[in-house]
Amino acid sequence: MRDYTPGDETPWLRCRVLAFLDTNYYDDVATIKPRREAGLELVAAVGDQIVGLLDASVTGSESTIETIAVHPDYRRLGIAQRLLNEICDRLQQRGAMQVEAWTRDDEGTLAWYRSQGFEQKMRYLHVYASDPDEAVSAFGSQMDLTPRAGFFHAWIDHEDALRNQFSRVYSCRQFVKSLED
Repeated sequence: MRDYTPGDETPWLRCRVLAFLDTNYYDDVATIKPRREAGLELVAAVGDQIVGLLDASVTGSESTIETIAVHPDYRRLGIAQRLLNEICDRLQQRGAMQVEAWTRDDEGTLAWYRSQGFEQKMRYLHVYASDPDEAVSAFGSQMDLTPRAGFFHAWIDHEDALRNQFSRVYSCRQFVKSLED
């Protein structure tokens, strides 16, 4: 485990894509690595291959896990837990009192966050109009503009109706962990 360096960008992107491929974030593909505050970007490496990564941000006493991923061939080896422990220590040193993470409906991921001491605080929906029929039925067309797809946030008040209308609806959940001793 070590700090991310700019030379890690391509293997970081590969690890993230492969880690997300079998999750509900499969379509969250990045072609460049988002830049984070120095010192809050960690990678786990085996030789030249990045097999785990964790980026976090800090604002005052609050912090957020921006990205956490483990290459599928290296799961269940404790890599994510070691990355989390290290980042939590660094966040505390910067004055953070809690860390939050946002994730979708993947049962394994939800169970992992709970096992690490996170508690779910809220949830809302990610709604995708994935094809032209869904997009037009939801939003119509006007001025010769026909929607082809769309991504939206929605509160859970109409979850059943949204799940009936759209083929892709995910719960987006906020998990929070205290960093105080």
